[in-house]
Amino acid sequence: MRVEIWSDIACPWCYVGKARFEKALDAFPHRDGVEVVHRSFELDPGRAKSDIQPVLKMLTKKYGMSEAQAQAGEDNLGAQAAAEGLDYRTRDRDHGNTFDMHRLLHFAKEQGRQDELIQALYQANFAEERSVFGDDERLVELAAGVGLDADAARKVLADPGAYADDVRADEREAAELGANGVPFFVLDRKYGVSGAQPAEVFAQALTQAWGEHSPLKLIDNGDAEACGPDGCAVPQA
Repeated sequence: MRVEIWSDIACPWCYVGKARFEKALDAFPHRDGVEVVHRSFELDPGRAKSDIQPVLKMLTKKYGMSEAQAQAGEDNLGAQAAAEGLDYRTRDRDHGNTFDMHRLLHFAKEQGRQDELIQALYQANFAEERSVFGDDERLVELAAGVGLDADAARKVLADPGAYADDVRADEREAAELGANGVPFFVLDRKYGVSGAQPAEVFAQALTQAWGEHSPLKLIDNGDAEACGPDGCAVPQA
């Protein structure tokens, strides 16, 4: 069974939602039969790479709230993250364009390190002091830290076209699926779960989707000729 997760590194609920989903997945009896794939979604796709600003300033401008309201929201997110065992800096974080991070995640997927990289990016953005925005070498360090080749990661970031089509394809597919916010979880293309739901909701979704996921049923009377690893059946006179 495949679970696809549309998310953005700048999305705090994606950070929290991933932890809740993984709690349910770790307890799922068929865990080894579940493939998880991360898909790209940008919350602020029109933002220039050089346009980096404090989170509180972004929140007040985007949602028309006061700075006190924005800070209260950050404090609440910090509490929600802590409940999942996650570190979360409620002060002095910044916000910026995440397109290059998504490109790098597609590269990591090819190398079998996508989940490790997305977790490192979340940790760096939400829990560490050094910014992940506007600094390619910061992203290279994070990529190397999860086992990716630093020079290869640097090459990806230096080429604006590398994996750009993959990112845009994910975003188009999200729109086609009706995902206008993240996190958005799609289970076997049959069920969708929107938002950072409690682990119990994810557990129920996994169980329900698995119940409808079954191997191909063969119609076979056992005597038809076929080719296999040992060769092809030889017709008998």
